[in-house]
Amino acid sequence: MTNKQKPNSNAMFTRAVNNMPLGVADSYRYWGEDNTVFLSSMKGCTITDCDEQTFVDFRLAYGPIILGYRDERVDDEVINAITNVGTISGFSTGLDSEVVELIKSLCPNIDKMRFSNSGTEAVIGAVRTARGFTKRNKIVVVEGGFHGLHDEVMWKSDVDNWDVTTEKSPAIIPFGGGIPQSTREHQVSVPLNDFEAIDKVFAEYGDDIAAILIEPIMGNCGSIASTQAYMQKLRDVCDSNGSLLIMDEVKTGFRVAKGGVQELYGIFADLTTYAKAIGNGYPVAGFGGRAEVMDTISFAKNGVTHGGTYTANMVALSAAKATLTVLKETDALATIASVGKQIQALLSRVFTKFGIEHCFAGPDAMFGVHFGSEVPQNYRDWKQTNSDLYTQFALNLINNGVMLEPDSREPWFICEAHQSVDLHWLEKIAEQSMAEAINSAS
Repeated sequence: MTNKQKPNSNAMFTRAVNNMPLGVADSYRYWGEDNTVFLSSMKGCTITDCDEQTFVDFRLAYGPIILGYRDERVDDEVINAITNVGTISGFSTGLDSEVVELIKSLCPNIDKMRFSNSGTEAVIGAVRTARGFTKRNKIVVVEGGFHGLHDEVMWKSDVDNWDVTTEKSPAIIPFGGGIPQSTREHQVSVPLNDFEAIDKVFAEYGDDIAAILIEPIMGNCGSIASTQAYMQKLRDVCDSNGSLLIMDEVKTGFRVAKGGVQELYGIFADLTTYAKAIGNGYPVAGFGGRAEVMDTISFAKNGVTHGGTYTANMVALSAAKATLTVLKETDALATIASVGKQIQALLSRVFTKFGIEHCFAGPDAMFGVHFGSEVPQNYRDWKQTNSDLYTQFALNLINNGVMLEPDSREPWFICEAHQSVDLHWLEKIAEQSMAEAINSAS
């Protein structure tokens, strides 16, 4: 049982609210005045807060940690780069091509790439490139997908407040203030796995659709996944309409398979975005795809502009090279998948013991847990699951030393270091946490 008093964390928060809005550097880190987490260290698959409470972590910073915190195979390469080369110069190095060639050896969907510093920047670059190539404006996005924090994609279906009995579709709302209505002009939203909705959108806007932007496995929606047939539908409709297919692999890239989600489906995008696991926690991202599309980035009169002061810095690229080399040359991803499968099995035993209908969505490396009888096929289906029970279960896990996001829309992320977790202990903790959740609900 963790210490609910948390005197050091409380002091940290009191100090932080005087320096940052909500007392945090990122709004998603705010868990309330009493529960916002302040860490002192991270190692392997554990994190330790400033009150010296250690947690087994299945949040993994929303997915970047693929090998484990402070993995020496990666950190040593970064230290070597800083010590012997430098961090940033505003010029190119041979490391740029080394990393791209590593990615190309794993991902046949990539001919050429450009780097960025975050998933948000990668998506901005991919969307701009798609528009520059097609000379069109509209982007089709899928409900429940998350594509970063830039205004145009910060519109969402308000499934939380959707009345299934009276409203045909959930309202489309901005993530919050400061997002102009005009940024919705060229975005069209459709439910996942809905063939009719895609046909309707292309019938209405086809001449101006530059691209479909999709997370085939939705990393902010419980790993709810596209069906094989739906992905083929998107590929076919883009080909017939002259639109581009952009797969957002910020979370799935180099996590669910060496070639990412496209290896699983065998269907390839025109453009792909990567971030998260590419650098085992170092800030590195990129986008790439077909050469003829990427070559739209140029100094030609109508060429696409792309850049960034910190793009392809030596810290980021040395981390990417080290991480990708480990993933390519070892069985790390197979280990991760095996551990994820074992954890799902133990969770299933716990849920079954308490008579909880449940199912898992997505791959073993980032699986979603849904309390209901059927795997959700889209974000609207998620509304039918017992997410309140999941949240209470997750909060109890945290209180008992297992860290995760207390929202069933966020998957359980597995890293290579999780192979050291005592699964008997974890099952005992899960059983205790579910018992407490059921007792509090009764």
